[in-house]
Amino acid sequence: MTSKERVLTAFARQEPDRVPINYHANPGIDRRLKAHFGLAADDDEGLRLRLGVDFRGVGARYVGPKLHADYADRHVDNWGIRTRYIEHPSGGYWDFCDFPLQDADEDMVARWPMPSPDDYDYSGVAEACRRYADFAMNGAAGFGDIINGNGFLRGMEQTLVDLATDEPAGLLLADRRMAIQLEVTRRILEAAKGGVDFLWLGEDLGTQLAPIISLRTFRKHIRPRYQPFCDLARAYGLPVMMHTCGSSSWAYDDFVEMGIHVVDTLQPEARDMAPAYLKQRFGDRLAFHGCISTAGPVAYGTEEEARAVCRETLEIMMPGGGYCFAPTHALQDNTPTENVVAMYETAHTAGRY
Repeated sequence: MTSKERVLTAFARQEPDRVPINYHANPGIDRRLKAHFGLAADDDEGLRLRLGVDFRGVGARYVGPKLHADYADRHVDNWGIRTRYIEHPSGGYWDFCDFPLQDADEDMVARWPMPSPDDYDYSGVAEACRRYADFAMNGAAGFGDIINGNGFLRGMEQTLVDLATDEPAGLLLADRRMAIQLEVTRRILEAAKGGVDFLWLGEDLGTQLAPIISLRTFRKHIRPRYQPFCDLARAYGLPVMMHTCGSSSWAYDDFVEMGIHVVDTLQPEARDMAPAYLKQRFGDRLAFHGCISTAGPVAYGTEEEARAVCRETLEIMMPGGGYCFAPTHALQDNTPTENVVAMYETAHTAGRY
C-alpha cells in the first residue's frame, strides 16, 4: 500500500498492510534523531522517511503585514499571542504570557487585529499535494482550539469563566478566530484540487483526571463552533480527525454525531483513555491515532520497556484495523534517543497485519 492508502484504510476502520505511523517531537529530540540517522539538521523529510511516517501536511503561508509588534523578550504573533522563552534542564519552551485580552470587553475584542484569509498565499498548495501525493495529506492542522486559543489571549481562568457564564467578549473572540480559520481551510481545500485527504482539528477537553468543562457546556459552546468544519469536510468527502488531550472520551459519542471519524492523542494515563477501554467502547465507530505516551516508558523507561509498551498497545489496538501509531503529543526533549528509535522500530516489526 501507499501511505495514503494505508492511512485511509485505517481511518475507515479496516486493516491495512501495517499500522500507519506518525511523528511529532520537540526540537531537542528532533535534532538528536537526525544526528542518530546521519541527517542534516534541517532534513525534516529525510527523518520522516527514515521513521516511515505516513502523514504529511499542507498549509497556506501568511504573507500579510505584521499585526502585533514584538517587545522586550516577548515574541508576539499575528493573533497578538505573547510568549517568552522558558528554559528547563533538558531544553526550553516559548511559553504563553501577559494575556492582552484578559480584561477586554466586546468592543476591544471586535477591534483586535487578526489575520485576514486574504493575507495567506495559497499558490503552493496544489504543488505540495502533488509532491506528497503518495502520503496522507492533512489540510488543517490543529484548527479550532477554542479553550487553549482563547486562553492564550484571555488567560485560562477567564476563558473558562467565559464559557461557564456565556461572557459575550470571550464568545466573540472564539467566533472571530474560528471564522478566519474556517475560511482559510476552505481556501486550502479549494486550492488543493482534491489533494487533501483529511482535516485535523483540535480542542483539549480534559485534565488527567476529569473533563475540563461539562458536557452541557461542550454542547452549548464547543460543538456548534466545530460543526461548520465537519460540514466543510463532508462537502469535500474528507474524514475528520480530532485532537483532544487528557480525559476526553466523554465527548466521543457527540464526535460521532458531528461527523468526526478519528480521535487523536489518547493519553493512556488519563481517566477513561486506556487503549483497551477505547477499543472496546468506541472501536466500532471511531478510528484512533496516538496512545504512545510521551510521559511513560518511552520517556522514562529502558529501551526494552519502551518496546514492550509499544507492542502491548499494538496488540490491543490493531485487531480489525482503525489504529494509527503515534505519540500522544510531541516527544519531549528528555526522552532518550534510543527509546524513540526503539519505538519506531517496534511499530514496523510488530505493526504488520
